[in-house]
Parts: sequence; structure tokens; C-alpha cells
Amino acid sequence: MAKDAYKVQPNDSLWPRNDLSRQAFVARVQEEGGANYRDLPWRNLDDGYGVLVSEVMLQQTQVVRVEQYWPRFLKAFPTLEALAAAPVKEVLGLWQGLGYNRRALALKRAAEQVAASGRTQLPDAFAELIALPGIGPATAAGVLAFAYQKPAVYLETNVRAVFLHELFPDETSVPDADLLPYVADTADTPDPRSWNYALLDFGAALKRSGANPSRASASYSRQSAFEGSRRQKRAELVRIVLGAPEGISCEDAKQALDSAEADRGREAVSPKLFDSLIADLAREGFLQLNGCTLFVAE
Repeated sequence: MAKDAYKVQPNDSLWPRNDLSRQAFVARVQEEGGANYRDLPWRNLDDGYGVLVSEVMLQQTQVVRVEQYWPRFLKAFPTLEALAAAPVKEVLGLWQGLGYNRRALALKRAAEQVAASGRTQLPDAFAELIALPGIGPATAAGVLAFAYQKPAVYLETNVRAVFLHELFPDETSVPDADLLPYVADTADTPDPRSWNYALLDFGAALKRSGANPSRASASYSRQSAFEGSRRQKRAELVRIVLGAPEGISCEDAKQALDSAEADRGREAVSPKLFDSLIADLAREGFLQLNGCTLFVAE
């Protein structure tokens, strides 16, 4: 999606929509969001780094799980500099259980890039944020709105649910391109943080009620099954190597992976697949291969 799609662009011609004026829509979101406010530990922080960690953790992960991991991660790595200087194995070790290890590695690479520039804080400009590893438009907008109180077009799953439910209730396969003008039009507020909290909490409440307006989105898809997937085998292999601080031979790593598969009632991993997993993880910066011994990357 084009970068300029995330600019705040008020447009009076959009309203009314579904018999709602902009004022009525904003009032509805504020009322429902306030009634369903969630007092989460990463909220109301004037710290771009702390907000970034929460935004990255919350990608495809339930809030209740992130509530357990976010405080531990910030205690271990309280600043950008601390994360940048930390060994990869320590970062991945604290991430275990959250899934999607790529997020942890990208977060560390972003911290390294900021620290290398001589900064101690995350940038507060959209273009600079999305230039960092692992930070896309939604994550950048979240940092701007929540940490820096800057109007930003923040579109994630719960926010998407609100706009679909209120403004596109009878439509299906609604593309984000149709939602973005309305998200942008309501983003220019004196309190971007509270506005986006209200959207998030209203959207979460809609989903808890049994409705899931996100299914009407053209971008909606069910998350693929984790068990038995290539992603699951990658994660298991990372855990195996993390458990061997002095390194582990490829033969022993494959045996451990096959044992984990057998415990789940699955066949052993083929040598071709095993070699492919190692190649991917090494290329992406998770593992290092020294001869026939695997190590967590430095």
C-alpha cells in the first residue's frame, strides 16, 4: 500500500456514511471505547521503545499472552541500547512462547539500527519509522499515536472491525482502500492516543460479543494451523539450538526435532526439509552453522 495512504487527510465529502455523520461516528466510538477500556501495562507511555515492543508482540498474538511477556522483556531490555547490545540468544530465549521468532529478530535489528545512528529514542516521523526493520505502516502509526501523541492512520484488526461494523455493515470483501479514507478522516484529533485506544477497545468488545466484523474485510483470512506446519518445525529447531549453549551437531539437532515430531504423532522430518530449515534460519540470522555444529547467531 502506498505510503501516502496513511497520511491524515480530512475529507468532508465522505460523510454521512451509513446514516452517520463524522460527529456521530466519533461520539459512538468514544462512548463504546470508554465503556470497554482495557487498562493494559503498555498504555499511556511516552516511550516509543516500550510502545514498539508492545505493538510488535501484539501482531498475531492474543493480548492476554502479551501481558505476560511484555513486562519481562522490558525488565531484561529496558532501553533501545540494551536490546541492541543483547545477544540474539537472550532475545530469542525471552521470546519463546510468543511465536513468530522473526518479530524478535527484527525488533533487535531495529534497535541496533537506531543505536548505531547515535539516537537513544525511536524516531517520531512516519518515514523514519517504516525504514526500520520489521516496522510496517500500522506499527509505525501505533508508535506515533500512542507514544508521541501524533495523528496517524492506525489500521489493525480491531480498528478495522469498528469501521466495518459501523460504516460498512451490509458489505462483504471490503478492501482496506475503502476504509482508509475514513480512518484518516477521523485521525486528526487533539488526543490521538485516546482515540485509537477507543477504537481498539470497541473493536475488541465487538469480537467478544460474538460478532467479528473483520470477516467482511477483503484482507480477512484465518490464521493457518501452526501444529505440523513448517513454521512449527522452525520454532522447535530454534528452541533445540537455544537449549544447547555450546552448540549442537546437525545430527543431534535432527534427532531432537524428530523426537519432538514423534511426541506429536508425526513422522520424522526428511533430510531435505531439515537442511532447508537450517538454510532458512541461517540466512535470516537466527542460526550459525560452523562445520556440522549449529549455534544461535551472535
